[in-house]
Amino acid sequence: MYSTSDRWDAVFPIAGEFVEDFVQQAQVSDRWLRPSVLPKMSVGELACHLGRQLTLAAELLQATTAIPPLDSVDEHYHRAAWVMTSSPDDPPNDRTAAEAEAALGVAALRTRVDKALATLTTLLASHTTADVVLIPWQGWSLRRDDFLLTRMLEIVVHTDDLALSVGVPTPRFPEEVFAPVRDLLVRLAVRRNGQSAVISTLTRRERSQVISAF
Repeated sequence: MYSTSDRWDAVFPIAGEFVEDFVQQAQVSDRWLRPSVLPKMSVGELACHLGRQLTLAAELLQATTAIPPLDSVDEHYHRAAWVMTSSPDDPPNDRTAAEAEAALGVAALRTRVDKALATLTTLLASHTTADVVLIPWQGWSLRRDDFLLTRMLEIVVHTDDLALSVGVPTPRFPEEVFAPVRDLLVRLAVRRNGQSAVISTLTRRERSQVISAF
């Protein structure tokens, strides 16, 4: 038995509601086939990638695994192959799933998201989810709270991408959703760029640098 916590069980559905609301916006369907702000991804593909954060979570939280979890969510990002890629065409950035889902259209996406959010809300409220979650495309597992945080990060980041892609303001996430994502991104940025670079960029305009968590 691995220790875990339920600190994000009640928070994750709140993040999911933002996805559900956003994919309902007319601007998303109106610009479905247009390029998004992400290289080589249409608005529809980006919207489907955002929606997959819920459908994947609903699927994976119901599975069991014997693979021990990583020690932390930070280690997940230090090891993930996509973090080290330099091109959207690199294998870890495969867009096949998003392309296939986008071809089904916006109505199908909305149905998938609605169903997944309902499933997730029930699972997390009933405490019937797995304590350790396998990440099959990575080959390792995470504790449930770490897994949910990775999906919250994806939701916050790609909601911003999608908002910029369709020309609407990025929704303001509540503190319980945004704060843990912000803190994780800062930790990853420090690891990648060093303390001095992060401190200078956040506090000294004359010494600001281009830094990234990934």
